[in-house]
Formats: sequence, structure tokens, C-alpha cells
Amino acid sequence: MLMGEMIFDTHAHYDDEAFDGDRENILENLTENGIEAIVNISSDLKSIEDTLALTRRYPQVYGAAGIHPCSTDELDEESFKAVLRAALEPAMAAIGEIGLDYYWDEPGRGIQKKWFERQLELARETGRPVVIHSREAAKDTLEIMKAHKSAEIGGVIHCFSYGTDMAREYLNMGFYLGIGGVLTFQNAKKLKEVAAYAPLDRLVLETDCPYLAPVPHRGKRNCSLYLKYVVKALADIKGLTEQEIIRATNRNAKELYRLDRREVTERNPL
Repeated sequence: MLMGEMIFDTHAHYDDEAFDGDRENILENLTENGIEAIVNISSDLKSIEDTLALTRRYPQVYGAAGIHPCSTDELDEESFKAVLRAALEPAMAAIGEIGLDYYWDEPGRGIQKKWFERQLELARETGRPVVIHSREAAKDTLEIMKAHKSAEIGGVIHCFSYGTDMAREYLNMGFYLGIGGVLTFQNAKKLKEVAAYAPLDRLVLETDCPYLAPVPHRGKRNCSLYLKYVVKALADIKGLTEQEIIRATNRNAKELYRLDRREVTERNPL
């Protein structure tokens, strides 16, 4: 199977304890299961270190360094330096996941906004795209991103959960939309409308594993191998073959993370 003919998982959390029993087996066998690469996304300071360790052990694993909005209360000026140091590692392809989460609404919105803004500027300074988490915070997320001229930074709206009006805003800014297992849910009317509306060259595949497993595995632990169900759902919506979806989203993922601009030899040695 040719590279580019394989699935690229743009958002995973293989550092999660849900994979403690078989992490090595999954990651060592990605290629033979049709997965070319994944990007492991950080959410707190510990997961940044764990993600770095995964990138050093598995050449098909890239990483993103960032603090999830719900973990921003662990940040101060000193600990923020650790995020910067990690972001400069060659295998760290993005800053994320960062953003706003008003579903949990803690820590307070002021703290979330402060560190969202700081991490957007970190992305600008390091030349990395951003992985945006936005849950029940559509208006504030968009306002902050526009204020920080995020169209110049670039990135992806992870697990896109808003409607076509908001999708239009981000597509006009040049952002990609992350599509995962929710697309296979029977009640995912809004996301299916977005998937139909958005140009294929702006969509990328993601698992968010171990979360959001697609049908027929809904409610169970998710993993990259289940992206084939998302591919089928997206192919049906777009009226394309599954191979066309895989090829296009693979290309989009590499453009999103700017992997086509780097040599493999830049990666840290094992």
C-alpha cells in the first residue's frame, strides 16, 4: 500500500491510560492496519512529556504541545516555558489542543481565555499550526481567534461541533475541520450537514481516541483502526469512493501539519 493511500489520524490521545494494556501493540502495527501516521495531542503538562516520549519511540507518531482549556489552571509563567520547549521539538507538529470549554466551565472563563491567547501567540512565535478545542463557546472562540489574526497561524478546529454558519467562518480563515466518529451517529444531523457543505480539501480525519468511537463501536474505546467507519460515512455523504476520501484527507493532514515541508531526518533519533 502506497503512502498517501493510507489513513492519517490527525488527533489521538495514545498517552491515555485506556491504552496502558496494548499501546505498544497498536502503535507498532499501525502501518499494516492501513494507518500511515497519527498526531498525538497533549492536554496537560504530563501529557506533553508522554507525547514527546511516544514521538521518540514511534516514527509514525507526531505530537502537539498544548494545554487543554480545562487544564489551564495548572499553568503559570514558569510551567508555560515547558510548553514552549516542547513545541520546539522537531516531532511536535502543532500547538494543541487549546481553546475554550464552557461545557465544564472550569477553570473560570478568564483563566481559559488568558492561556488560549498566550498559546495562540506561542503558535505564531514557533511557526506551528493550532489544534482548537471549542465546546459550547462558539462566539468567544471565534472572537479571540479573529483578534489574534489566527488566519495567519492556521490549524484545525478539532471535533467540529457547530453548524454550517460557523464552519463558513473558519473555512474563510483557511482552517481545516476535524471529522471523527460522531459523523456515524444517527443523531449527528448538524455535523453531516457540515461534512456535505465543506470542501473536501478542508476536511481531516481524527479519532480523539480513546473517546468518540464510531458506530458500530460507539460507547467503547476508540482507536485509529476504527477510522475506516468514518471514511465510509464521509464517502457516502460526498458521493466519492473510500479511497478518494483517504487520499484527500491524508494530503490535507500533511498540509495542515506542514509535514510535506520537513525532512524525516529532522525527527529526533530513537
